[in-house]
Amino acid sequence: MSEAVIAAKGLTKRFADGRRTLTVFEDVALRVAPGESLAVVGASGSGKSTLLHLLGGLDRPDAGRVLIDGSDMAALSDSERSRLRNRALGFVYQFHHLLPEFSALDNVAMPLLLRRDPAASARSRAKEMLERVGLGDRLQHKPSELSGGERQRAAVARALVTQPRALLADEPTGNLDRNNAQRVFDLLLELNQAFGTALIVVTHDEHLAAKMQRIHALDGSDPASWSGQAEAGSSAPA
Repeated sequence: MSEAVIAAKGLTKRFADGRRTLTVFEDVALRVAPGESLAVVGASGSGKSTLLHLLGGLDRPDAGRVLIDGSDMAALSDSERSRLRNRALGFVYQFHHLLPEFSALDNVAMPLLLRRDPAASARSRAKEMLERVGLGDRLQHKPSELSGGERQRAAVARALVTQPRALLADEPTGNLDRNNAQRVFDLLLELNQAFGTALIVVTHDEHLAAKMQRIHALDGSDPASWSGQAEAGSSAPA
């Protein structure tokens, strides 16, 4: 089995609610290798987005550990964790978070410019990625001039322009109509295979979850109940 890009073992997350402590989830284990796709599903409030934040190093678990590219996030300093996140991970959210004053080209080039890649190289790579997601004729359009589906495809291009080892997507189609949702989701799967990028998607959509190779259900339900073609499977422990 390929070494996992993201591996988690024994993840537990709790929140204080007044005098009570709420356990969101407990003892979660999963691993995702290069080129694999995993859907994280569950009822509202089951902790899907919280789990994604832990896997992306954006939050810390109360117990358990997360390894990204073999590095234990808990053993890293804040600056080391940020560098690893920026190098190894890409993020896509329900809302695109594109900067309204910049063109699609400059939005997609931004992660490369922030890490001080040469401007010409950054824009060349951004152009290639926008062409890959079908927006080669929208390079100079600002977000307000793009449709909802186009904005989300630009967000996918921005997340992948750094060629991350893993892409974490939190309800990436939740703000789109069915046709655009299908197109964006299929694009994620196509790029997942083309680039060998590990893909983890939080979704409440059973139809889309069934397109993933594996499903991890957080609410205790049988993953097979969400799965049409995905392996009823759950995630191998780290």
